[in-house]
Amino acid sequence: MAVHEFRDRRAAGRALAQALAAYADQADVRVLALPRGGVPVAFEVARALHAPLDVFVVRKLGVPGQEEYAMGAIATGQVQVLDDDVVRQLGIGEAAIARVAEAERAELQRREQCYRSGRPALDVDGCKVLLVDDGLATGSTMRAAVRALRLLQPARVVVCSPVASVQAEALLRGEADEVTCLLTPPHFHAVGAWYTDFSQTTDEEVMQLLDRAHGPA
Repeated sequence: MAVHEFRDRRAAGRALAQALAAYADQADVRVLALPRGGVPVAFEVARALHAPLDVFVVRKLGVPGQEEYAMGAIATGQVQVLDDDVVRQLGIGEAAIARVAEAERAELQRREQCYRSGRPALDVDGCKVLLVDDGLATGSTMRAAVRALRLLQPARVVVCSPVASVQAEALLRGEADEVTCLLTPPHFHAVGAWYTDFSQTTDEEVMQLLDRAHGPA
């Protein structure tokens, strides 16, 4: 059993912010969180670095009948990333992929509208973007986020996470300009194994943190 390294997501975010201190107080730095679990982590990062915070919505594409097993992901900007090995090994057809993607796209759009409360998305053109999640197991969701983000032409994409599997970190080093992970344990188990409190982040908590981030200093 893995040893818990972080009390909760907010504590992990404060620790992660220390590793990202070089990005503090820079006008062209933006912090984007992968909801929902990435938002409490990113809130602490953005607060410590004095950087604006927004969400970047990504949805996992689960294998039909085994929804927790990712066969890919979709992200803002009509980006879809598939794990070709999983699709081939399980013989998943295009029609099945399309059905899952359609359902997840509807949820992606709902979350974008819900979380922003009418606020426009942050402009990241020419900026250094810190893309934050609470942990990286396979890396497929974050890979979709990186590819979608590239379409918005940021100057630099930095993947940030308190914990990642060795495989996910290696995958993302081939996608992002930089990867910052506090822990890359050889025996990963699961993201939640590295937190004492890994209770589900709710839509309400996401909206509260984003409202606080956009409120008066």
